[in-house]
Amino acid sequence: MPRAEHSTVVRRPPSEVFAFLANAENDPRWRPGVMDISRVSGEGVGARYKQGMKGPLGRRIAADIEITELRPDELIVFRAVEGPVHPTGRYELTPADGGTQVRFKLEAEVGGIKKLMSPMVQKQMDREVGNLERLKQVLESGS
Repeated sequence: MPRAEHSTVVRRPPSEVFAFLANAENDPRWRPGVMDISRVSGEGVGARYKQGMKGPLGRRIAADIEITELRPDELIVFRAVEGPVHPTGRYELTPADGGTQVRFKLEAEVGGIKKLMSPMVQKQMDREVGNLERLKQVLESGS
């Protein structure tokens, strides 16, 4: 099962980091693989976002997500509900000296014929969690 995790400290309070991450429409600002994203229904737990990711040859791949758990200033959990692979992800926030420690975890079950995609899925997940450093830059620069 492909899994990836990355952690960084953002010099912003947990409430600010949480507010930014809880609105997935901010994702293109720090996740370069997101081509487009928009909320299509709900708010908070149950909110759904239509998302397009850059795939092979720059083609758009549907990767819609749903928020499955929220704990203000602490936790955001989501799952993909559309696309070739349906990973689950989580942002865990904890106060840190001068800011917020953010841990981004992704995990996907790939079975059957999709198991052949595991190395490609792993590579993409490693890249996604690595983008957490871009989140740090965006939030700390105020842009």
